[in-house]
Amino acid sequence: MAVCCPLVLSAQSDFMAGAAKINITPDQPIRMSGYGGRDEPFSGIHDSIYATALVLENGTERIALVAVDVIGFSHNFVDETRQLIFTSTQIKPEQILIIAAHNHGGPVTSVYTRESTENEEAYYKGLKSKINKVVQDALKKVAPAKVGAGKGTCRMNINRRAHHADGGIWLGRNPDGPCDHEVAIIRIDDLENNPMAAFLNWPCHATVSGPDNTQITGDWPGAAARYFTQNTNTLLMATAGASADINPIYGPNSKFNDIEAIGQLVGQEAVNVFNNIQTEIPAEIKMEQAILPAKGKKRGESRMPNVSLESDEDQMIRLSGCKIGSILLAGISGELMTEIGMQIKESSPYKNTFVITHCNGSNGYLCTDSAYKEGGYEPMVSKTMPGTADAILLIFRQLFQKM
Repeated sequence: MAVCCPLVLSAQSDFMAGAAKINITPDQPIRMSGYGGRDEPFSGIHDSIYATALVLENGTERIALVAVDVIGFSHNFVDETRQLIFTSTQIKPEQILIIAAHNHGGPVTSVYTRESTENEEAYYKGLKSKINKVVQDALKKVAPAKVGAGKGTCRMNINRRAHHADGGIWLGRNPDGPCDHEVAIIRIDDLENNPMAAFLNWPCHATVSGPDNTQITGDWPGAAARYFTQNTNTLLMATAGASADINPIYGPNSKFNDIEAIGQLVGQEAVNVFNNIQTEIPAEIKMEQAILPAKGKKRGESRMPNVSLESDEDQMIRLSGCKIGSILLAGISGELMTEIGMQIKESSPYKNTFVITHCNGSNGYLCTDSAYKEGGYEPMVSKTMPGTADAILLIFRQLFQKM
């Protein structure tokens, strides 16, 4: 039974918004995340990584969204950081979404339970402080604003669940598999229609950068943000959609030109959509939160079909709904398979519904029931049992009814 914590922000005409960005690149070499066996500190910095904050205000209440160019966050990291933000800004923890871009070219974060070095612990502490600061910076910039949304398409992503010769499913390229190619853009303007900030959501792993790369990079989200800002002079917050089984067409490798190519193509579509969005003052802002207790599963040892599943401690999956006028953000604390994300969008009464993964914590891969029967990497390492997808859809439908 899910426990919902509704919060309704006062509906007034004076919608306010502010955005800010902060560099979160480690200043000391630490290990990188995203692939197993990364035991050595990074060798250099190819491009810096950032945290981007967006503060929305309507009346006396506020919402904060923060997107961070890292692999993910533990629930504890999120809770501690939200408390820091509350202490400094009085934005309530349940009004804050902390989102990881799931960047595989970044440093380790607290999502991992392995023993950390002194430099890594210092980075975690500093990262919390920087996320807090970027929200403060965004809050200082709030001004009267308008908002709108649009959609485009980028087909540089592909289903990665490919059949292997041994009968199992491996990480490859499957052009016949389901794949959501939607590029979602939210535009925020001032009252004179000058752009203030933008939000991007595209369903794709940030894995152009592969295990052989030893330099810090923001992968495609970082490249897309650079391209977008260079061509619009507007700050962009980049997030990943439902992409547990979706990879970029290029990579994983150590070719930075491939990262730039994917980022530019996503960025080009984002710019095209952004330039045609009409904005308006939203009548209402609303936030809903829910906790879904999902049956836990131990990590398996085989990618073959129809393997036995062993129970483990239940997972507390965090689901979020953030409504901005006629725009709805559906956040989830895990890696959601693309089919489930598309079903969430279809079940929403709002045309502009966008699914944000790695939101407010990490519960690992969240798979369709059919994936467990088929086998493959995602169900093998998933922390939840079959039935989780249906439960997620049910809770989101309940959240949508409250929005």
